[in-house]
Amino acid sequence: MNKVKLSSEKSVSTNSRTMSLLSQLEKINLDSVLGEADNARYVTSKILHLVQSQEKTRKEMTSKGSTGIEVILSTLENTRDPQTILNILNILIELVSIGGGRRASVLVTKGGTQILLQLLLNANRESPPNEELMVLLHTLLAKIGPKDKKIGMKARINGALNISLNLVKHNLQNHRLILPCLQVLRVYSTNSVNAVSLGKNGVVELMFKIIGPFSKKNTSLMKVALDTLAALLKSKTNARRAVDRGYVHVLLTIYVDWHRHDSRHRYMLIRKGVLQCIKSVTNIKLGRKAFIDANGMKILYNTSQECLAVRTLDPLVNTSSLIMRKCFPKNRLPLPTIKSAFHFQLPVIPASGPVAQLYNLPPDVDDVVDESDDNDDAETESEIENEIEDDKDQHFKNDDIETDINKLKPRQELGRPLEELKMYEKFFPELSENFQECDLVSEEPKPFVPDANLGGPIVVPTAGEEVSAEANLSVKGISLKESNSLLTEECNRRPAFLELPKKDSIKDSSLLQQNDQRKLLPSCQCLSQEIVKGLDRISLQNSTKSDQYYAGCVIKKENKASLTPLACSKTCEHVSPCGGSLFEGSSVHLGKLCCTGVDSEEEDSRSSSSGEQVVLEVSDVSPVHDCDLYIEMVKNTKSIPEYSEVAYPDYFGHIPPPFKEPILERPYGVQRTKISQDIERLIHQNDIIDRVVYDLDNSSWSVPEEADVLKFNSKFESGNLRKVIQIRKNEYDLILNSDINSNHYHQWFYFEVSGMKTGIGYRFNIINCEKSNSQFNYGMQPLMYSVQEALNSRPSWTRVGTDICYYKNHFSRSSIAAGGQKGKSYYTITFTVTFQHKDDVCYFAYHYPYTYSTLKMHLQKLESMHNPQQIYFRQDVLCETLAGNSCPLVTITAMPESNYYDHICQFRNRPYIFLSARVHPGETNASWVMKGTLEYLMSNNPNAQSLRESYIFKIIPMLNPDGVINGNHRCSLSGEDLNRQWQNPNPDLHPTIYHAKGLLQYLAAIKRLPLVYCDYHGHSRKKNVFMYGCSIKETMWHTNVNAASCDLMEDPGYRTLPKILSQTAPAFCMGSCSFVVEKSKESTARVVVWREIGVQRSYTMESTLCGCDQGKYKGLQIGTRELEEMGAKFCVGLLRLKRMSSPLEYNLPSSLLDIENELIESSCKVTSPTTYVLDEDEPRFLEEVDYSAESNDDQDIELAENAGDYEATNQEDGLSDSDSTRILLS
Repeated sequence: MNKVKLSSEKSVSTNSRTMSLLSQLEKINLDSVLGEADNARYVTSKILHLVQSQEKTRKEMTSKGSTGIEVILSTLENTRDPQTILNILNILIELVSIGGGRRASVLVTKGGTQILLQLLLNANRESPPNEELMVLLHTLLAKIGPKDKKIGMKARINGALNISLNLVKHNLQNHRLILPCLQVLRVYSTNSVNAVSLGKNGVVELMFKIIGPFSKKNTSLMKVALDTLAALLKSKTNARRAVDRGYVHVLLTIYVDWHRHDSRHRYMLIRKGVLQCIKSVTNIKLGRKAFIDANGMKILYNTSQECLAVRTLDPLVNTSSLIMRKCFPKNRLPLPTIKSAFHFQLPVIPASGPVAQLYNLPPDVDDVVDESDDNDDAETESEIENEIEDDKDQHFKNDDIETDINKLKPRQELGRPLEELKMYEKFFPELSENFQECDLVSEEPKPFVPDANLGGPIVVPTAGEEVSAEANLSVKGISLKESNSLLTEECNRRPAFLELPKKDSIKDSSLLQQNDQRKLLPSCQCLSQEIVKGLDRISLQNSTKSDQYYAGCVIKKENKASLTPLACSKTCEHVSPCGGSLFEGSSVHLGKLCCTGVDSEEEDSRSSSSGEQVVLEVSDVSPVHDCDLYIEMVKNTKSIPEYSEVAYPDYFGHIPPPFKEPILERPYGVQRTKISQDIERLIHQNDIIDRVVYDLDNSSWSVPEEADVLKFNSKFESGNLRKVIQIRKNEYDLILNSDINSNHYHQWFYFEVSGMKTGIGYRFNIINCEKSNSQFNYGMQPLMYSVQEALNSRPSWTRVGTDICYYKNHFSRSSIAAGGQKGKSYYTITFTVTFQHKDDVCYFAYHYPYTYSTLKMHLQKLESMHNPQQIYFRQDVLCETLAGNSCPLVTITAMPESNYYDHICQFRNRPYIFLSARVHPGETNASWVMKGTLEYLMSNNPNAQSLRESYIFKIIPMLNPDGVINGNHRCSLSGEDLNRQWQNPNPDLHPTIYHAKGLLQYLAAIKRLPLVYCDYHGHSRKKNVFMYGCSIKETMWHTNVNAASCDLMEDPGYRTLPKILSQTAPAFCMGSCSFVVEKSKESTARVVVWREIGVQRSYTMESTLCGCDQGKYKGLQIGTRELEEMGAKFCVGLLRLKRMSSPLEYNLPSSLLDIENELIESSCKVTSPTTYVLDEDEPRFLEEVDYSAESNDDQDIELAENAGDYEATNQEDGLSDSDSTRILLS
């Protein structure tokens, strides 16, 4: 044997001992001299020794630029010497065993998989095969296999697939050999085509020869066999084979045996492996049926309950829950139809789309459930599909992002003839008003200069056609001579709520206490605890002035007071102790309420019969809320169900509570507990009451009379609750009504509950929600309004509820409602409430309600309270909705200083700001933000005056009145999402959108494009407030196209306003903003106004329904105070935008527009930027579970393994024999 002399020179880079050995090995490969086998054997043994003993050597061989792996693999490929091969396999095993997946990936990229598979084929030709070689080959393949997504295809093409299977078949007693073979089979089985092929060759039956009852011997082999079996059973073919052979019952028997004998919980991973096999086989309908027939529900329920006491067994409990929920028989939603309980006949039926399908359904079709609950009819595993999946680029790709630059470039299109657009001239009288008849006083009066031209109408140069001065230009409240009685009382002063209190006025006021707080005089008294019992609905329609609405509150007008007190001014003597009607012959009623008014002189001596004085100390009661006026507005509101009742919270109003409401911390295991209680319904069916206690579909239904049953109601404006079923004594299933002319969109709820007792936790389950996730899983609570609390001077919506979670349930959605997809399930919002007062009347809502009647009341109050010398306020009716309700259009700006030419000219040429809100009825937060905007614009704040002097505001505060009135979540009466109709709105089906777009098209036609368009929305899955805008460059960046190389010039000014808001509004988060244009959003207001109208600063502003995770309000749920503040801050942002864009006042800070670096540095991996912007807004919540039978992918297993509340185990990539587990405590 010729010994190779090793170089003694030492160099860090090339002459280290390892590199010297590798160089010599490379030379041996090149020379191929006879007798070099001994040298190769010697060199590889030395390298093996160094690799085994020195981490430095391992790093050196796998570092970037090193050729070590290539040399080793080349030798392995070319040598025929058995010992050299064994040495090299041991070297590679050492390299990939330590250092994580990176080293295994390096080996794969260098072609290692192909070389090893070829070596396996060569070794298999020997008879008998070299056992040591087979063990090492399989060990190495098992380690690198998970890093090679094509290993299954390579093994099949090479013919190596059955080699490992045959080795197991013929060596069942040789555990050392079959252990790595099983690990390789598991890797192969991740390819469904391989799993089917192996199944045909008897692999499933073979696995059941290896696994068995409890035994302390060969536990590592048992664990790997179970992992392999679980992977194989993901194939529907294999799962059917297992069901046909009765293996579901065998698996349950094995699980119970290990559960009983593993009293010290040392073999949890084996027990979990059995559950994973059951989990895989129950992905098919036959498997679920076999599981039920084998009494699997009761077995897993009982074993999981026994495991609850041991925290480290949570993975077993959670996997059991997952299986049970999946196998829980799919139930039919207990409804006659999933279409809305209310019907509205459309004037025009769309030619296509969901609404057309709805109208074309045969009357006898059962649209609630399908005959089949999943797509289990045919084997869908396709080699092509799976291997195309493997070839998919791993880099981020979002097919929804628009990539056609021609479609991205804004193209200003009128879309309608100019003659037709002239119909909108009447909505812009400010462009032609000359104010000659108005009593305007300039702050600095200028001498009047006679001019012949001023004898007639003033002609001011504008960009568009002028409206004749003879036209009907009645600007409400501008002419002092035509002021109504309200204005004569209020026009010469500003309403108190819109200005800071002044010391002198406070001193002069006899109504104010020294603490400057407003006091609400006692408005109501509770009659003992009979707040609900025996009371008729209070009628509020045909009343005279002397008897008006004193059950609630009115705004008392005191000219001398700088702050407006709220008071009732008369005792209601009509209310008898048993309750009665205040007025006869009316159709509008107030909700359940027992109250009497009190005289103001007796306010200090009067108290409620429960001993509590009804005195309300508040500092921010909204003066735009007027109970009397609200009832008047309700009378003219047209609803499809023809509501005659008024919800108490809407009548009396809402005052933000004085305390903070933090985002709720989710208790450990809450979802698991709720799932367990749901499973008990199936196991202990005799405990279920299953009694309908409220039903809109059944006209003969009557209110239950039992004292211990809750009473429900939703027959009022914006109400939504269709049916209630009592499940247990204190648990109720609630079903929401779908949007009218639709069969889905269930999320918004607003309903009344009464008849409760104190000290009892009532569980409410809203069982037909549709979104796959919700902020209810991240600390959001529903809202409750207590009438008793309101009578006790706390009229507030407050966040309530414990044990809140949102999860998939066992009620199936029909394919008709799920867009053609079968097997979809509904989701449950569950929460538990303990009421503070017996027999209270409480209201629950998804978010702070804001009705259409509330909007009309607010607008009328703002109009009656404004100073017409200072503020130009005009309210028009843009159009009528399908139901005949008016859609308000508001114009706000500052009155000109005088009717002199220069001032009129400045007035007419102010740029426009166009705002809209509430296109989606369930996003009530948008209305609260809009309320903040309107009140700020109408305030006496100097900045508000500057803002009015800078812009003309055109505002449509509610784009979807019908949807709001009728309790819809997303649609109008047309059954369509109005924010997807902007491209081609139908004047008959989408009148508000058609005419809103017409206003913008008219402005474009007369060359008066708005500076900013913003549509206010709410967001159900993200926190904070943020904006979506439109940018060509940013859209191209997000598609991995180098926009810098494109010939694109884009003004980055679209980012200025969001940047300003991020600096001024505490709830606003710039990091959540996106300026990407997606194909699915091309018909939204934001994109259409940008692309077709040509408004560069076209935005959607999204406000969270939950709360904030940054800034001043971090960790707090959002309330109306914060939402209104956001509306005001938006106005402040517009003023700063004006100043920054004026070169005479300010230079634009470069930091506001420095977007390129910011964008390039940010990594955007989004599924849909306007759903999840940049990174996921939320981490996976602690117990996220997908117990779906909709597919046999393993996503839910990954969720269960990785989610903190479920479990966190060692990364058992299937190759570890360790039984250790690491539990992450929440």
